[in-house]
Amino acid sequence: MLKSVKIENFRCFKSFELQQLGRINLLVGENNSGKTSILEAIQLLCSRTDLDPLADVMTNRGEDLRSDEGKEDRQLDIRHLFYGHEIEPGSKFSISGLDDKTLESLDVSIAMLRQNNSSYGHDEAHIDREEVGSTNEDLQELKKLNFIVQWMRNGQQQEKLSLYISSDCGLPLNSIRLFRYRKGLALSSIPKTKFIASSSLKIGEMIELFGQVVLTPDETLIEQALNKIDSKIKRIAPVSSQKLMYSSDSRGGFLVLLSDGKRVPIGSMGDGIWRILGLALAIVSAKDGYLFVDEIDTGLHFTAMSNMWKMIWDTAKRLNVQVFATTHNNDCWQSLADIAKQEDVSDDGIRIHRIEKGKEKSIVFTENQIAIAVERELEIR
Repeated sequence: MLKSVKIENFRCFKSFELQQLGRINLLVGENNSGKTSILEAIQLLCSRTDLDPLADVMTNRGEDLRSDEGKEDRQLDIRHLFYGHEIEPGSKFSISGLDDKTLESLDVSIAMLRQNNSSYGHDEAHIDREEVGSTNEDLQELKKLNFIVQWMRNGQQQEKLSLYISSDCGLPLNSIRLFRYRKGLALSSIPKTKFIASSSLKIGEMIELFGQVVLTPDETLIEQALNKIDSKIKRIAPVSSQKLMYSSDSRGGFLVLLSDGKRVPIGSMGDGIWRILGLALAIVSAKDGYLFVDEIDTGLHFTAMSNMWKMIWDTAKRLNVQVFATTHNNDCWQSLADIAKQEDVSDDGIRIHRIEKGKEKSIVFTENQIAIAVERELEIR
């Protein structure tokens, strides 16, 4: 479990630190203070040289490039990852995290390709004209700059990845997919991470995650989580459909069985049930890893938030998951304060981190300080 994180030259942060991290960490602060970027940074650190999460994050932000011809040659506009939104040879950002014994760091840099460079990305993740849809002139440019990712442990390099950058500062998604395919066995040792955006998981993702826990003890955890929000819910089951698998708008794909024997589409149960289902599936899938949730209170009435935090706290302890979440909601952090008072959290800890623009460290509230803030009606947001 991470105890501290340091971010340098990543997105809106020149330098920033999170200290005194706990099992659950809730980030609060004004809009555009960088809370979501912190979640992204920690996920990148935990993912090491697996760039799939990076591709998901940047695509969701609209930070991808597409050709006018509409070919499948999308690229990630990596300039937006670097402080100042500009890159040149020597540009670099780093993210490091310290647990009880180990310092891990992810260093990402831009470098000119040397004539005889023989790193992994250049030899085996070669990008040809068909893969990136480029002209011969573009291919010459493609060989000039490289996106270099190094994962370090206690100062020693463990993995290194080098990928070509196109002439318009794009990192082709094809190169990421090829690297993942060829390094699949090595990447299996990377800790599990799951990121839930404010818009929640897509139907296809939720059906896939449910398939991983069905007929296992973890399926009971999912049902118990929903039952905390609505005591009439007894069972849940997916409704498989090709159309639903690729849908991102509707709340479908599942039926719930109520105590009176009726089968009801989950979409008729309200946003809160859908959000809780996504949170429960995500935290179970992140066993022995990390869960990241942007605007965790989305779709939840304040009366449901204590139950939501209780579910997350109990499951995180049981499955050894460290949770990082953001909120703008006063009820959300106050509900977390209730859990901090009720539970024995001395070993793992519950923390609220206030993020302020221009500050290089978060303001940390421990369990006792959270309780005092509630009692005195102090503002933490």
